[in-house]
Amino acid sequence: MQPQPLRIDFVSDIACPWCAVGLSSLRLALARLENEVEPEIVVHPFELNPDMAAGGENTVDYLCKKYGRTPEQVAQTQAMIRERGASVDFTFGPRTRVYNTFDAHRLMHWAGLQGEQLPLKLALLRAYHSDDKDVSNHDVLVEVAESVGLDPVEARAVLQRGDYAEQVRAEERDYQAKGIHSVPTIIFNRRYVLTGGQPVETFEQVIREVLAAE
Repeated sequence: MQPQPLRIDFVSDIACPWCAVGLSSLRLALARLENEVEPEIVVHPFELNPDMAAGGENTVDYLCKKYGRTPEQVAQTQAMIRERGASVDFTFGPRTRVYNTFDAHRLMHWAGLQGEQLPLKLALLRAYHSDDKDVSNHDVLVEVAESVGLDPVEARAVLQRGDYAEQVRAEERDYQAKGIHSVPTIIFNRRYVLTGGQPVETFEQVIREVLAAE
């Protein structure tokens, strides 16, 4: 039996830890179903902190202010996220600052035109969440782009020229207009929607249901 094609639109932000969990979980589910499904994962931009200034903010201060939590509550949540990450082979390091991700989204748009969007997305998630790197810094973004085989000279030019800014803004507006206000949001075959950093088993079950329905 031939594997069934499956379009997967993954709306997310690099700064979102649950997006890292969700993407890792999704990929593990797809590995389990490799003989049944032929997936195409397309990444779309979403910004959790679009007004974040250059240099970012201290992670604990930012999370306390945004969600009305105490430092102790933030620590508990981060410990839970680290456990969830470990369960799906994603390592969360001690992330000290929250950064603006708009330029990273511009670079991912460019990478998509090269057919390297998903590898760059995965590398950026690791740079941000595992290695505590500043993904608003152009030197960091160029380094990450080069690590997945993209041309570092062209990557820097894209960042310096401000390329794809309007395309990213338009895509963000489009998904917000569709009612997407939290991430990750995963859309299968443009019709079936799943949200959050779900377990591998949930992704596997939903994908089987989508394939059966199609």
